[in-house]
Amino acid sequence: MPKLDRSDATPAPPRRRLIPVLAVRDTVHFPNLINTVHVARESSLRAVRRALETDRRVLVLSQRDMSVEDPSASDLCRIGTLSETLQALPMPDATLRAVLRGTGRVEVRHLVKRGSIFYAEAIPVSTVPAHGVEADALMRECLDSLEAVIRLGDEVPPEALPAVAHLDDAGALADAIAHHLPLKPLVKQGLLEEVDDHRRLDEVLRCLRREMQVLEMRADIKHRVDREVADVQREYYLREQLRVIQTELDERGARVSDAELLRERIASCGISGSSLDKALAEVDRLDRTPPSSPEAVVLRNYLEWIAELPWSRLSEDRLDVKAAASLLDQQHYGLQNVKGRILDFLAVRQLNQTLRGPILCFVGPPGVGKTSLGRSIAEAMDRSFHRLSLGGVRDEAEIRGHRRTYVGARPGCLAQAMRTCGTRNPVLVLDEIDKMGHDLRGDPTSALLEALDPEQNARFVDHYLELPLDLSAVLFIATANVLEEIPAPLLDRMEIIRFPSYTSEEKVHIATRFLIPRAIRENGLLKFNLDLHPDVPALLVDEYTREAGVRSLERVVDELCRKVARQAAGSRKRTFRIGMPEVSKLLGIPRYPRDSSGLRDRVGAATGLVVTEAGGDVVQIEASVLEPLGPSPVLHLTGNLGNVMKESAQAAMTYIRATQPDWAPGRTLRHDVHIHVPAAATPKDGPSAGLTIGVALASALSGAAVRGDVAMTGELTLRGNVLAVGGVRDKVLAAHRAGITTVILPEENRIDLGEIPESIQKAVRLQFVETMDQALAIALRPTGTTHTSRRGSAVPTSARGQASRSGRSFPAPGSR
Repeated sequence: MPKLDRSDATPAPPRRRLIPVLAVRDTVHFPNLINTVHVARESSLRAVRRALETDRRVLVLSQRDMSVEDPSASDLCRIGTLSETLQALPMPDATLRAVLRGTGRVEVRHLVKRGSIFYAEAIPVSTVPAHGVEADALMRECLDSLEAVIRLGDEVPPEALPAVAHLDDAGALADAIAHHLPLKPLVKQGLLEEVDDHRRLDEVLRCLRREMQVLEMRADIKHRVDREVADVQREYYLREQLRVIQTELDERGARVSDAELLRERIASCGISGSSLDKALAEVDRLDRTPPSSPEAVVLRNYLEWIAELPWSRLSEDRLDVKAAASLLDQQHYGLQNVKGRILDFLAVRQLNQTLRGPILCFVGPPGVGKTSLGRSIAEAMDRSFHRLSLGGVRDEAEIRGHRRTYVGARPGCLAQAMRTCGTRNPVLVLDEIDKMGHDLRGDPTSALLEALDPEQNARFVDHYLELPLDLSAVLFIATANVLEEIPAPLLDRMEIIRFPSYTSEEKVHIATRFLIPRAIRENGLLKFNLDLHPDVPALLVDEYTREAGVRSLERVVDELCRKVARQAAGSRKRTFRIGMPEVSKLLGIPRYPRDSSGLRDRVGAATGLVVTEAGGDVVQIEASVLEPLGPSPVLHLTGNLGNVMKESAQAAMTYIRATQPDWAPGRTLRHDVHIHVPAAATPKDGPSAGLTIGVALASALSGAAVRGDVAMTGELTLRGNVLAVGGVRDKVLAAHRAGITTVILPEENRIDLGEIPESIQKAVRLQFVETMDQALAIALRPTGTTHTSRRGSAVPTSARGQASRSGRSFPAPGSR
């Protein structure tokens, strides 16, 4: 097929960027200034909403004829101001109060109407700057004239002078003064269309001088009238003034009826004491603030937050312990210790109604049901439930809220959750509390200290609200994968409840009772007869997943049901039988086949057990002994190891060197040693690898192979003692998942034997040791022997190169 030559292809014309148009009748907007607009016409409302949906830009064009209600393209001026929509506040009468900030002059090149909205293609208008002595003189004269206008009358607010006094650009000064002057819209439009800054500033000065003359003449007329009017006429005049003032006050009261509505809502929301007084004082401020002022928008948002928070609303707890136990058993399998702690809380709450809400922290690997159990607790107590995802939160203001002085300020996530729940005693799940960070913006974990302290959270103060919020009735439940990432002061305020990893039998029950029925329902297979072989759940658990929780198992079950749904969609069959062969056809070859572990005896490689955020795991630690390249032996450590793990390797190396004369008399260890832990992209740290490093190093030095079906964990001292470690249950379950048959544990961890299920204890042989010598007797095979792996091949238990080079061997198991 000939190649297509694109060199002569005509490029597509660039797509025109159309901007929604907001037509205004009684005002003209200038660049770099903020305007508040009351949007009432349907076309204008749609234009503002369209701007909010896109990039918040809107083109403000003035009408030539202010009396036209529905303007056409010819009724709009061609020079306008491109503005950014800072805020659009819905009003009770279905209108909008929009706050716009002008960004620059533009000229309309093309105007089109789509539906009821005008769209314009506009280009920026360049202005001619004014410089020199004459421009400086004009600017000073304009400022002096503006000061005189403010002194003579009240049409221009006094704060306008300091707002424009700092401007050093002639064009910007002219625009700012024109914005504040009470000029006709056509005059302001003429100033907007003037691109020469010098001429525009000169025209503004003329307007200021004319305004001064009008104000001076007005003051003179008033003085003469006041002097000539008789007493009767003066009384009539004052009464008329009083009537007009009263009318204005009545109209203003009608305009700010939303302030009265907020007053009623705040008075009935349950807030009391000094907090109520402060809220009502803010309502009075809103009543005195002009509705078009940006401060009125801030006050109104603040008062609405106060009115919507549940200051005193409490939901009635359902304290039926038996019903709660039935609900927890119905929705969650296993987790007896966790369920027992929840039922204890409900029982105490039933007896003592004044019990404060506890701070529970669920710690465990992903997918074991921490968050879902929190939802079940809320359902059992008949409370509102809300989940706060704290992973990656770095800003303290996300917890405590922003000060109202900041643009876009809002309350923190705790106050937002309380408003969402609508009650003062919800169940709040602080998810992934161990993944919170801190930077220059503050430490959010420290901000949680007050909220999670039962002695302080009755008067938690949010920076936005600045009022004490009672959090003492909230049932806080935090979730975490590891405890090491949680600061100690925050950890001290929580009760730790550990979620263990699931055994294979528990996963089979969970898949049968929960995951498979839910996947059948969600994939539309309820109307079909799905005949699932009883051994399929166990096959999915053992050969398609390897995890501490059931998250991957849920995905595999869902994938299997999707494959069946695909067959059902193109077939008239109503019954589908899923056996072991069908699972392999639908899901492919198993990811973790039972015979794929390949447990082999190897020299210089030992299997260790660790605990990660995802639960227990199995790691391989390799050691090699090399001829020295320098005058002194060197210990190389690779695999992205942490400081604690490096120290464990150095301790193991020291112990091996100290005990070498026992099994190699008359010789000195003068070799380089390289210890490596694969998967170098993953950081690794912790003291529990000391025993494994020592066994791998001893194997490499002696030539005795490490048994492939043995895994171990424990901290090693310089004297060869094996100390206790944590996470024994998760580590033993990880070894069982990997096909390990023997696990070496420290003797001090014998007390953790009750946490390991009996089925796992029957499948895995647990060996408790106190010293390194005992561990070596179990883990190492005598040199010169062979061992048949699971694959059935004979594997020599000594490495020819290393064994012949060192000539050393550890004694056979049991000889010491």
